Amino acid sequence: MPAERAGYTVTMFLIDVSPSMGATRSVELPPTPNGEQRTTEMTNLEWALQFVKLKIQEMIFNGRKTDQCGVILFGSEETENIIHEKNGGYQHVSEYIPIAQPNSATLAKLDALQPSEYSGDPIDALIVGIETQDIYLNKKRTWTRKIVIVTDGQSPMEIEDWEATVKKMNSLEISLTIIGIDFDDDEFPFHEEDKSTIKVENEAFYHKLTSALDNGLVGTCIFALQEISRPDMKETKSALMGTVLRLGDVDVRPEEAIEILVKASKCTALARPKSWKKFYRREKTGDEMQVDEEEMTVFAQLKMRSEYYIDRSTQEGEEQDKMDTSSDDEKDKDKNLEKVEKEQLIRGFKYGSTYAPCPDGQFRRLNTRKGIDICGFFHAKNFRRELAMGEVQYIWADPGAPQQQVALSSIVQAMFEKGVLAIARWVSKDGMDPKMGVLEAHVDTNIDFLLWVQMPFADDVRKYTFASLENLVSKNGESVTKHPYLPTEDQLEVMGKFIDSMDIMYLGEKDDKGKPIPWYDTRQSYNPAIHRTKQALFHSAVVNDITSNPLPPPHPELLKYINPPRQALEASKDVIVECKAVFKVKEVPKKATKVRKDGHVRAVDEDEDMLLLDKKPAASRKGKEPAASQVPVSPKLARPAKKSAASDSETEEESDQEPLLLTKRPFNALPTPERSMSPDVDPGRAPGRIIGSTYPLRDFKTNLAQGDVVTKAVEDIGVIIKEVVLRPFASRRHKEMIECMIAMRDTSLKEDEIDAWNAFLKDLKESCLREAGNSEFWQEVQKLGRSLSLITEPEARKLGGHSQFSESASEAFITQ
Repeated sequence: MPAERAGYTVTMFLIDVSPSMGATRSVELPPTPNGEQRTTEMTNLEWALQFVKLKIQEMIFNGRKTDQCGVILFGSEETENIIHEKNGGYQHVSEYIPIAQPNSATLAKLDALQPSEYSGDPIDALIVGIETQDIYLNKKRTWTRKIVIVTDGQSPMEIEDWEATVKKMNSLEISLTIIGIDFDDDEFPFHEEDKSTIKVENEAFYHKLTSALDNGLVGTCIFALQEISRPDMKETKSALMGTVLRLGDVDVRPEEAIEILVKASKCTALARPKSWKKFYRREKTGDEMQVDEEEMTVFAQLKMRSEYYIDRSTQEGEEQDKMDTSSDDEKDKDKNLEKVEKEQLIRGFKYGSTYAPCPDGQFRRLNTRKGIDICGFFHAKNFRRELAMGEVQYIWADPGAPQQQVALSSIVQAMFEKGVLAIARWVSKDGMDPKMGVLEAHVDTNIDFLLWVQMPFADDVRKYTFASLENLVSKNGESVTKHPYLPTEDQLEVMGKFIDSMDIMYLGEKDDKGKPIPWYDTRQSYNPAIHRTKQALFHSAVVNDITSNPLPPPHPELLKYINPPRQALEASKDVIVECKAVFKVKEVPKKATKVRKDGHVRAVDEDEDMLLLDKKPAASRKGKEPAASQVPVSPKLARPAKKSAASDSETEEESDQEPLLLTKRPFNALPTPERSMSPDVDPGRAPGRIIGSTYPLRDFKTNLAQGDVVTKAVEDIGVIIKEVVLRPFASRRHKEMIECMIAMRDTSLKEDEIDAWNAFLKDLKESCLREAGNSEFWQEVQKLGRSLSLITEPEARKLGGHSQFSESASEAFITQ
């Protein structure tokens, strides 16, 4: 498709707010983590506005000032449009949002829309939209014009002289998109049953209208909402940047040099997901008066701040023993830190183990000149593709200079015929650091141009050497032919079969001639990090409640290449079995940690794996005792200490003269039976629960850390608390259960599980105050007072929740 200019577009959204748009419908939601299907009720207007808000959110996301929109309502109670003000008529059509760059306030105004009690004519709204857009773009004739009508097709309309409207739209090059609620679509497919006569006639007219336009489209809303989440790769025009292409030395030998005026533009551009910002609840200071107790919590963005300190405790030339550092020393060290301002510091660059100061912030730049200098040529077959880095740039001749076009074309043609690439040095502005790259010639039907890609300097490329995987040499210098590291002929053969079975080159769909095409196409492979983040951002900005209307699953196109093709998996099954047999693949059991008799586990020494003949350090060291390898030991003190015969420790002191590789002398000690392994503790977790009765608080926090199971965790810990409290001898665990209740209430308040907590607390009170209950536990709960009572509406509203209990009701509940 031809590339369009990014931005410079005005889109008019014509929204139907007639009474029929207030009809409710059931909308499917993504299933719960347990696989349960969910639905929600909303009006046709709310459902259709999701499409409008997602389209506007795209404009906000791009952040272009030249991407603008306006909203016109038809079927509104009031009449407010430019044609009505001049000539009258066009009743119940109002300009709801004037044309401007959209922002968050635009979405807020759309959320406030409600169906009216009047019907509006879509053709009147279309004419008003055309006129409003034309007046705004009176001096911007090159801008793109778009109109989107969102309707259910139930409103009556006058279709006289509609051909004149089509002629006007074609002359202004306006593209029209009609999003119909429950419109028939054969491709989707979707067909509404028991459709009214007026809707059938209106729908047929909309198809007739769009077919008469140069750029018109009719679609059903359910398909539009699905396709709007499709990953979209828009080709946009890049701005042409002027520069100079030089061949030869124009200063020393100008008669042998060439200077060509060229334009550079982007061929590819790196795409990144939007960066995340951190927010936190803003705490009120003591000076601020709390006027309204039900005021919503304010979140503020966290910003990075750097502070600089100098450690005065370390004097120049002194050496500190790191092994003797203790916690007290750390506290003293913090006291010796002196804060300095950034203006007092100078920038430095690390050079070896020291820093080279640079008072100006950077070293003096090279005296470079703007332009692209060709330094030489080499054969294209010698180009190392893996060294290409960065984005690709087009190099065009100046469009307004025919002589420059002929000059560049001659160089391109010569490079293309010879099959060579050019080494080029690019300086974007005078005095800027140069970049080295490669120029490749491209000869097209109507134009000759160059492609430039940056290449690394010699300092940027590091070479590493590795030992051969095919040739092994013994210590005696002899070549080893048989070794576990060397594959056999059978292993090579079966591995070759396995690789061939995973070939996905021709596992795609068949083309027009019946031949299979490659399964993987880079043009249809999208970055999930970019598009899924974008989908989540848009959805959260459009819906009012993310809990009741969660994020829908990714678009199928985004998951197209996540899993390998089924044919490749089927073809490799038998070969995998053969590979396991030939390579003797066995599952390696997980090594159990050896339990020492003294219950102490020796820490791994950092030098343990470095030398085979190193002496093993002692199992434990107390206080600030340094390692044996760091302290000089006299021969007299180097004798091993005698061990008690009754000692059950496995730690032994070895003689310095005894090599580690030799077999140790047997240690004649009395036989001591090994300590038996303790059996695993039963978590007390009933089937279907994620919280056990043994360690309920620990299980609760563990499940919260995993996410997506908050509701289940709150439900289960409430059941566990009630079970434990009503058991015999429950007084031993009263304190533990109160801690669980505190954690449960805090989580319920923050995660909008307020109704679950209130229902649990009422049930717990009723159960405890029964004849066979636990009134003592409830008395302990009452002592804590309001902090463990029902969650009230003011508390819930601060975190965006809702509760049916007031402060007085909560106070009465806990005291009675």
